[in-house]
Amino acid sequence: MRSRLLPVLALIGVALAPSAFAKPPADLADKLNAHSGQPLPIEAIDDSPVAGLYEVRLRGGNTLYSDAEGQYLIVGDLYQNADDGMVNLTEQAANQRRKALIDAVPEDQRVIYKPAGKVKARLTVFTDPTCPYCQKLHAEMAQLNDMGIEVDYLAFPRMGPNSDAARQLAEVWCADNRSEAMSATFRGDSVNASASCDAPIASQYQLGVELGIQGTPAIIFPDGKMVPGYLPAERLATMLDINAGGDS
Repeated sequence: MRSRLLPVLALIGVALAPSAFAKPPADLADKLNAHSGQPLPIEAIDDSPVAGLYEVRLRGGNTLYSDAEGQYLIVGDLYQNADDGMVNLTEQAANQRRKALIDAVPEDQRVIYKPAGKVKARLTVFTDPTCPYCQKLHAEMAQLNDMGIEVDYLAFPRMGPNSDAARQLAEVWCADNRSEAMSATFRGDSVNASASCDAPIASQYQLGVELGIQGTPAIIFPDGKMVPGYLPAERLATMLDINAGGDS
């Protein structure tokens, strides 16, 4: 009963104090670690819409909520019972953070497949050329581009930044034409690349870890929403509100 009451009380708190933001206690991380008995992988602690409740973000993408003393925790998503329905505040905040981090990646550090005509939407995809479902998604690149969807690749070698996939991705990033090199790599062809290139494979892999990516492909939508795994081109177009058979 107690575990069920905490999320309900959180919802009531949102309704009663929607603008009650307070700076997290400076020692909250220490208190959480003291109560847990072992260090938590805390990335950041922020306020929340609920008075006395603080958002604790863990490395790897998970979020929990704590009181000021680190004694009571809510594990799971925080919702607001808004006039137009339930709003997942945890997901909303995660999308905003994810979007900011993705937007901060310069274009010259991406592998970009741009439509010939008007760009209606952009997807950012963390990829690995040794991943079968990444290969399946890449096979639909022409279809995505034909629908006005730009696809920007970032590197996420699943076996880590020292793996063979990371070496292949580095060759792509160091090629004169990255998109052609990426397509060749997905086909299993060799790529001619500059040996002096400083490819951002390790940093993009770490960014993926920070975003909670555990596999590929990981598809990031324009609003920061992340969808793990393969989705067919027409399904992606529908989720982007693009008419797969004509103009949006």
